[in-house]
Amino acid sequence: MAICVLIGFASGLPLYLLLNLVPAWLRSSGVNLKTIGLFALIQFPYTWKFIWAPLLDRYGLNFLKLGRRRGWMLITQLGLVGAIGALGGFDPHTEISTIMLIAALVAVFSATQDIALDAFRRELLSDEELGLGNSVFVNAYRVAGLVPGSVSLILADHLPWDQVFWITAAFMVPGVLATFWVREPQGDDLAPRTLKQAIVEPFNEFMARAGWQSALTVLAFIFCYKLGDSLCTALATPFYLDMGYAKSDIGLVAKNAGLWPAVIGGLLGGLWMVKLGINRALWLFGVVQVVSIFGFAWLASAGPQSAIGPSELASLALVIGFEALGVGLGTAAFVAFIARSTNRAYTATQFALFTSLAAVPRTLVNASAGWLVEQMGWYGFFWLCAFLAIPGMLLLVKVAPWSGDDRGTASEVRTA
Repeated sequence: MAICVLIGFASGLPLYLLLNLVPAWLRSSGVNLKTIGLFALIQFPYTWKFIWAPLLDRYGLNFLKLGRRRGWMLITQLGLVGAIGALGGFDPHTEISTIMLIAALVAVFSATQDIALDAFRRELLSDEELGLGNSVFVNAYRVAGLVPGSVSLILADHLPWDQVFWITAAFMVPGVLATFWVREPQGDDLAPRTLKQAIVEPFNEFMARAGWQSALTVLAFIFCYKLGDSLCTALATPFYLDMGYAKSDIGLVAKNAGLWPAVIGGLLGGLWMVKLGINRALWLFGVVQVVSIFGFAWLASAGPQSAIGPSELASLALVIGFEALGVGLGTAAFVAFIARSTNRAYTATQFALFTSLAAVPRTLVNASAGWLVEQMGWYGFFWLCAFLAIPGMLLLVKVAPWSGDDRGTASEVRTA
């Protein structure tokens, strides 16, 4: 569980930097919402990482002498330190193309790190530990968001942006140290013998396990389950700024209000999954996740605030806290479901395929968020997000029935 904390933090920091700190930097520099919304496209590596995931299954960086998983973990973490630190040294008004290029490089390093970390975690945890281990991982993942979403925003009111980005990059160092500390999991004996096997067999095994129709239904569910929630928070920081909240308000209240509900939600989610099973957890936690979207609609209905007082800060904290609770619960169950659906022989590729599909809404759909807000307004936008969350819940009837065999996917994986 301690290892899950460390690798979860290292995994979450780069993504939250792209989701929270970069949009806040650009918005406070006067960049328009359409351009900021298009920055979601730099997250394409999270969507397409399954293309190069077989390379991580097949090959290790033997010259580092850390093992197949840890070698890739180290090289990507060092790349992230350099790319994140360099990002703030450019002017958003005159060098927006360069900023987008470096941000895309951050996404490539981050997505590749996620391939290695997801495979490492799946090989580390037994099937019985998946629920709790993944909830701990998700908690640490979200806690990492406090660095670019809170600490860095507060620092931005007092320091130049280039210094803020280098300080943020320094928070990757614990992940680098953890890579040296942890042991390489036992899994090299299952590694594909050829690159062709690493590319073809993971897809063949998944499709053959339960048939094409069931496999495609699972893929549709993975795409849809987080669709509404992901779109809802795509422009969260610009939304708070447009509602009249200062960067310090967002850093001190909004982000910290989401910390403990997310931590509590993730831990309770992991413990409840031991009792409920992953199937029922997906149902119950998904409902909370959908309902939390309406809090943003309520906040948007009040419109921009001319003066921010204790009541406005309390409203913001309430909305963010409930959203964090819902996401903490829902994400814990969702990640456990994805992990349960993988075969240990092809962990990196299958895990990358599933998480890439889950990231599609965050890249393609979220890229339209700025345009949607300008067309519909914030209030109508959040109602659309709630509507888009419904299909994923309906697909639970097929992929995770309430009264079904909660261990079905895992059993099929073990049999395979």
